[in-house]
Amino acid sequence: MAHLPAPGPTSVRTTGDYYQWLVAWEACLTLLRENAARSHNPVRAVGVELDGVGNLDDVVLLRDGPPNTYKQVKYAVDSATPVNEEYLTKPSTSDGPSILKKIAKTWKALTADGGSADLRLVTNRAADPKDELVAGRDARTGLLMPKAAIGGARSDRGKARARWAQVAGLTEAELLDLLSVLRFDLPLDMVWYQENLRLLMAVTGLRNDQRALEEGAGWVARMVRSGRRELTLPMVEAAVAELDLKAGPVRAVLSIATLKPDPMAPDADHAIDWVDRFAGDSDYTKRHPLAPNTWAQLQADIEAAPGRLPAGTAAVSVTGSIRLAPAFLVGTTFRMVTGTDLAAVQRGQLWSTNDPFDAALVPGAVEHEIGQGDELAVAVAIATDPTADVLQYLREQNLPIAKLIVLTPPGSAARDGSVPDSPAANALAVGIRDHLRGATRRFRRMHLFLACPMGLAVLLGNRWNRLCETVVYEDIKIDDGYQPAFIIQA
Repeated sequence: MAHLPAPGPTSVRTTGDYYQWLVAWEACLTLLRENAARSHNPVRAVGVELDGVGNLDDVVLLRDGPPNTYKQVKYAVDSATPVNEEYLTKPSTSDGPSILKKIAKTWKALTADGGSADLRLVTNRAADPKDELVAGRDARTGLLMPKAAIGGARSDRGKARARWAQVAGLTEAELLDLLSVLRFDLPLDMVWYQENLRLLMAVTGLRNDQRALEEGAGWVARMVRSGRRELTLPMVEAAVAELDLKAGPVRAVLSIATLKPDPMAPDADHAIDWVDRFAGDSDYTKRHPLAPNTWAQLQADIEAAPGRLPAGTAAVSVTGSIRLAPAFLVGTTFRMVTGTDLAAVQRGQLWSTNDPFDAALVPGAVEHEIGQGDELAVAVAIATDPTADVLQYLREQNLPIAKLIVLTPPGSAARDGSVPDSPAANALAVGIRDHLRGATRRFRRMHLFLACPMGLAVLLGNRWNRLCETVVYEDIKIDDGYQPAFIIQA
């Protein structure tokens, strides 16, 4: 396989410009979403290389009230220059001020009247894990605080603070104030960034294919080259119409993260962050709350979410990394009887409860007699077959179960990819619900075990009505294998 040649100066500049246009297009999407959702203090215009705001002028989100957001965009063609003290404090190639010095000067000017500002360094560079201050970056906020403030003057971190403050022309107290508002948005790798922008386009009600993304970024480039430095809501709405980007409703974004931080969280209308409240060292092992946190607390947080979204919200998209029991709970929280158009991101697609389908898909059904009581167990075996594990769990725990019903994809065994898209997921969700309405008539309680795509769990929960009280279980793979997570009235 032939390797690509090293990029030339023109290629580097062109790619760097495109990266900046992507950042600006992201700001335009925020402008559209916040105004459509009637958010408090929405973005009123997007500045690109805006005059009068110092060195943080690449992309500016202007609001009626503070804080405005000022973004400095720095693209790198390779990984040779991580973000660390050297990168931030060394003079420019023309022996001018360092990046940190420029940011500090701009920050002091923007806040001279006592106001506030939200500052961002946006780059595809990675954080240097060996740097005394940058290594302490909080992945949830992008801030170096609060860890940057820990340690006395003689500590390695304290000495680094002193060096940074000297280069920035600030006192150490001022430096910590700056680091309290300066977010390091990194590493926003080009491919990863484009994927997340496509998801943001989807929840903004736009086409979200790669061509649509490039058309949006290209429009920004044309506006800047024609001298337009401030992009207003009417301008962006006109561009959406001209480019034929409209695809659906603008959605409020609910971010829920239990496994790893959600990159969509900064753009969300409400975010639930349980990453540090789940047990496990990685997103593969995080399967249940870390004591003293409980499933009941997570249920309360999720069920309170509708009240945290902008008033009048009719369309919601859930993003983030959650397992199947919380995904199902999100669906029941916004169930169909509430009139909410609920969508979930499933492998780059947006699966919406409003997507049409021709007819319900009737699942396959296999029943196993248990004979331990008068309650029903159900295993939704779509992506994989958990029958053996569920049977073992029911018997070992001696749960009061009369029988287990295992539901499978129509005409086939459980397999990955058996639900290809949103219409199929909606059709199958309706088929599963309708089957269970008949099967649960004589039962007061159901025990539900899910092995299906996350998006299907959301859509199934959304249609979970006219059924009996349901205990939803999470597969934790250790100890007893499952844990009862939520109790849902249906």
